[in-house]
Parts: sequence; structure tokens; C-alpha cells
Amino acid sequence: MADPLLFNPRTYDPAHFDPETRRLLRATVDWFEERGKRKLIEDYRSRAWLADFLAFSAKEGLFATFLTPSVAADEQPDKRWDTARIAALNEIFGFYGLDYWYAWQVTILGLGPVWQSDNAAARSRAAELLSQGEVFAFGLSEKSHGADIYSTDMLLEPDGSGGFRASGSKYYIGNGNAAGLVSVFGRRTDMEGPDAYVFFAADSRHPAYHLVKNVVDSSKYVSEFRLDNYPVGPDEILHTGRAAFDAALNTVNVGKFNLCTASVGICEHAMYEAVTHAHNRILYGRPVTAFPHVRRELTDAYVRLVGMKLFSDRAVDYFRSAGPDDRRYLLFNPMTKMKVTTEGEKVIDLMWDVIAAKGFEKDNYFAQAAVEIRGLPKLEGTVHVNLALILKFMRNHLLNPADYAPVPTRLDAADDAFLFRQGPARGLGSVRFHDWRTAYDAYAEVPNVGRFREQADALCEFVTTAAPDEEQSRDLDLLLAVGQLFALVVHGQLILEQANLTGLDAEVLDELFAVLVRDFSAHAVELHGKDSATAAQQRWALGAVRRPVVDEARSTRIWERVAALSGAYEMAP
Repeated sequence: MADPLLFNPRTYDPAHFDPETRRLLRATVDWFEERGKRKLIEDYRSRAWLADFLAFSAKEGLFATFLTPSVAADEQPDKRWDTARIAALNEIFGFYGLDYWYAWQVTILGLGPVWQSDNAAARSRAAELLSQGEVFAFGLSEKSHGADIYSTDMLLEPDGSGGFRASGSKYYIGNGNAAGLVSVFGRRTDMEGPDAYVFFAADSRHPAYHLVKNVVDSSKYVSEFRLDNYPVGPDEILHTGRAAFDAALNTVNVGKFNLCTASVGICEHAMYEAVTHAHNRILYGRPVTAFPHVRRELTDAYVRLVGMKLFSDRAVDYFRSAGPDDRRYLLFNPMTKMKVTTEGEKVIDLMWDVIAAKGFEKDNYFAQAAVEIRGLPKLEGTVHVNLALILKFMRNHLLNPADYAPVPTRLDAADDAFLFRQGPARGLGSVRFHDWRTAYDAYAEVPNVGRFREQADALCEFVTTAAPDEEQSRDLDLLLAVGQLFALVVHGQLILEQANLTGLDAEVLDELFAVLVRDFSAHAVELHGKDSATAAQQRWALGAVRRPVVDEARSTRIWERVAALSGAYEMAP
């Protein structure tokens, strides 16, 4: 019997979407299943470029339908930028292989500066390229500076006729080998400061565009390329000045959200393999899953994965409902990137501890899942960068709630137009949030939700009585430990909101929050041990440690859900 909380290609029917979205999602699943596991793994091991997949996408109009905003869709009603269905496709791509997701992801990033631009010619060209099945690229990072956009060495020299000649190199640029349009970030040579920034569109097939190499050993083509005196006409200029800077950050805001649901898909496929293997392997005369520690590890992996899905699904609603007066997504977005993806690593590690050497075998999906899950926390800003970012929201979120109308589940066939008019990328400290306590109050009777609420309340006390002083605020190591505690409170909040919207079994929540209680205690102990932690902070940290509420009967029932995954899905050979 299929678990309703996990994606299963055998039973997948996205009936909550419109007919064309359902058709495309199901067609994508069927394409992978028809290719089969052997071909999927062979292409992964041989680092084959994704030509067959991109041909399928072009034939079906997959990227064009999902990634063309309505305003550029030439009145084709099925084309829109709809975060809910984009998230669904992320999960499918992650389930079958991150290489496929990566080509899609960097296409999304490459389109970001275009759809934010006032350049109608560039937008029209992008829409046409999408309709032809082309992929896109995002030329931001450089070998010497990474994604430090203050220090770009891509230089644009005015040509005297309203355009430029661009010279410089970019590094770690996905799809740089094949992109019909590359959004490139650079700066003018005749100006200084933020007014000098320029985003422009380049073509990877132009003679002045030189592909250097693929910098990774993978089907993902993560390129280094160089422009030598590349002509940039007025029709290729997407943004200038501060608007170019904002376009870079706002594009990353859009793109980083895709990491969470990709990690969910990876973990789901790996879980089917891991549980099936463990439940059917006999060790010392007993199934491996008869051992208590194995049951605990697989149960923890399962509820963590459920938590990843619940948080990500709820975050979609805030993304889609965002506007100039509601920027809560700016917290939930780095949370999906940082928290959900690191949870994915934990899920894989827990399962790998159970299946051990089986996780290395070349004929399993798990071997690539164990590698690829590591990449997601490291893309679109490191975990540390995103932890530091969410700290900007902590005081307002915990202590200074505002009134907002409830945000409903957003599965409607609407265009998320605000994502391409987010405006200046600043003022994060002024963003307000609804009261996080409401979500916890709704489940106060669930034992481990109540136990975790004690820890969340304790964190509010920490912020008001023992927060880092001015000197400690320069100690990023200490601040990151605080950020992990705050992230858990936000993680739990959206999990509970989604559970309430979907009627999730309270026992699953109880088991999940037992894990979160342990996580909070572990991070509190870590804070206690920091070199610069004050005596008051150390006392607070130990006082925040809690033991989860143990219920063996509940844990046994959740284990039975996990055991039922054995044989529930096996990819077609």
C-alpha cells in the first residue's frame, strides 16, 4: 500500500493541478520510468550530457510551460510561473536524478534577470528560446570571487554607440555549454560604485564566447567560460546600476527555493530502496529491521523526511502570497535552502548507517543519492550564509508579531508575478511575521509539540535576557549556534501549519517533534560549549535541554508505516 505522505510513481496522480500541469508531470514520470533504472544509472556513471531529456522537454514544452510568466506567454493559458507546480517538478527531478534537476534549476536562475527586466526585446527572445526547448544559464560567480558580486571582474567597456564590449570570465556556471541565453553580471569600466553594475544577455554560441571546460566530473555541465571583446548591444542589456545588483539577489531568492523539494525527491527514492533492502535482509537469523537501533534510525529518517515535505509545501503558500506588504517569504526561503537540505543529509545518513555497504553498490539509486544530497546545502549560498541571513529576522519573528490574514493553501493556477518585481534587496530587519505561537497552540495536546514549545519559549527568554552583546555579535561561530535554535522554531511552525491544513495524523507529528526536541537540546549543548558563551548563556543553554516524551506504542505504530514501504516501489529496470 502506498504511503500517502511520500511520492510514489506507481500511484502518482497530481489531481490538485489543472489538466495540462497534470499531463506534463505525469508525462515526466512516465519518461523516466520508461527509460528505466539501468539507463538512468548508466547515464549518471558515464557523465552523459542530458540531450535525450532536453529533447523530451522540448517536445512536450515542459520548461516553456512551467517557466514562462503569463505576461510573456502570448496568451497561451497554460504558461505561467507557478511555484506550486515548479515545486512538484523539483521533487520529480530529484527523485530520478539531480543532473536533470540541475539543468532545470540553472535555467530558472538564468531566466530570473530576464523576467525582472524592462527590456521587452530580451523578454521576447527568452520566451521564444524557451518555446524552442533551449536551456539558460546564470553568469554570476567567478573563480577568484565566488558569488561576491561586489568584486566582479567581468568588465564592460563602452563602445561609443550605446553598447559595450565585455571581457572576463565566469566560473561554476551551469548549462554554460549549451545555453541559448546566459544572463551575465559585470561592471562598466567608465564608472565606479553600484552605478557601474550591468546585467546583460549573452549567447553561448557566439564566436566571442569561449567555453573553457566543465569544472565538475558529472553530467551536470558546470562551466567555466570566457568572453573576449563580446559585443553587448542595447537589446542585450537587462539591468544597470543598483537594479542589476537587486536582480542578482532577487534571482537567487527565486532559485534557492528549488533546493528543498529536490532534496525531498532524492530522499524519497533512497528511502524506498533502503527500507526494502533492510526489511528483507537476514542477519544473525533475524531481519535487520528487528534490531531496535535500526528501527529507530529508519523511523527518524521517515519522520524527518515527512517534516521536510510539510515545511516545503507550506513555504510554497507564503512564496505565492508574497507582495510588497508581505515579505515573510524572505525568511522561509533561506530556511528551505538551509534547513530542509541539511535535514536531507541527515535522512540519507540515517538510512546509510542501516544499509551500510549496500549504499555503495553501482546498481542502486542510493549510491548517487548519497553523493548528490551533499551538494544541495552548498548551492545558492552556503548553510552558514543562510543561517546568518535568517538571524536578521529572529527578534521580529519571535517577539514582535503582526496581524496578517491567514494564508491559504495555494494550488490555484495563478501566475506568481511578484517574484519578478520584488524590488530593492534590503530592509530585512523590518520584515514582520504572524504569531508563531498560534501554530503550536493548535497542537498543544500533542506531547512532544508541547515539550518543544517549552524550548521555543525558552529561546524567546534567551533573546530578551541573554542575547549576544555587541562584541559577541561579531563572533559568527556563536551566532550560527543561535541561528540553528531559531531555525528549529521556524521549521516546527510551518510543519504544524501544514499538518493542520492537511489533517496529518497527530502521532506522526508527535514522533517528528520528539526528534526536534532532541535536535534543540543538541544545539543548546553546542551553544554551551562555545568559547565566547557567557555564564548566563551557558546556564540558559543547559536549562533548555529537554527529554522527548517517550511512547513505545506510538513509535511502534510509526515504525509499521515505515516497514510498509518495503516493496512499495521499485523503479522499472
